Amino acid sequence: MDFNSVIGVVIALIAVFGGQVLEGGHPGSLLQLTAFTVVLGGTLGAVLLQSPVRQFVLGMKMSRWVFVPPLLDATALVEHIAAWSTTARKEGLLALDPHIAGIDDPFVKKGLQLVVDGTEPRELKRVLEVEIETFDDLHRQGARVWEAAGGYAPTIGILGAVMGLIQVMENLADPAHLGAGIAVAFVATIYGVGLANLAFLPIANKLKSLIARQVLMREMLVDGLVGIANGENPRLISGRLKGYVV
Repeated sequence: MDFNSVIGVVIALIAVFGGQVLEGGHPGSLLQLTAFTVVLGGTLGAVLLQSPVRQFVLGMKMSRWVFVPPLLDATALVEHIAAWSTTARKEGLLALDPHIAGIDDPFVKKGLQLVVDGTEPRELKRVLEVEIETFDDLHRQGARVWEAAGGYAPTIGILGAVMGLIQVMENLADPAHLGAGIAVAFVATIYGVGLANLAFLPIANKLKSLIARQVLMREMLVDGLVGIANGENPRLISGRLKGYVV
């Protein structure tokens, strides 16, 4: 669990609703179902129109990373690579074969299998770098779903505000209906700007940060596996890989 994200959400909600209270307003006045439906539904429709189904579904699945990010332990990976390089140096590349069965990550498993199979280092690097590029591009497309939502939401909020003002203008002769229309108008704008800047864009940026971290980890793995395939000294490999750890 990423408690930093949880704390961020809590602080944002307290700031918005607390500010409303400090201004002498009632928190309930920020809860408008009509405005929420217009902004969220309009934004969802725009994003669906823009995004292929696969990209949209991936973006939704990746959203859980905000609170439950992938396990990225660079130090542990360096230790594993150092152990593999020592084994390969002493007993040969085929001695790494028993290690493959205990690996869960498909990318790590494939890389180590290529080393065991005696793949030429240059070809090994080329094959794995293609996978890294594909992984990076695919997952950044998923992050762009949230980025797109952050771009559309404020505009949809303005659309909701205009709709509310239209209702106000149509009921100028009936003061009893003016309050609801004005409330929808202003709250729709708040929802649009708030969702974009307190949810959608932060989610997109966090996902891109996590993707970049995973790409770095994979690049580190490739560096280590190429070093093993080249028969480099385990200490040299370990020392070089520690430069990736931040």
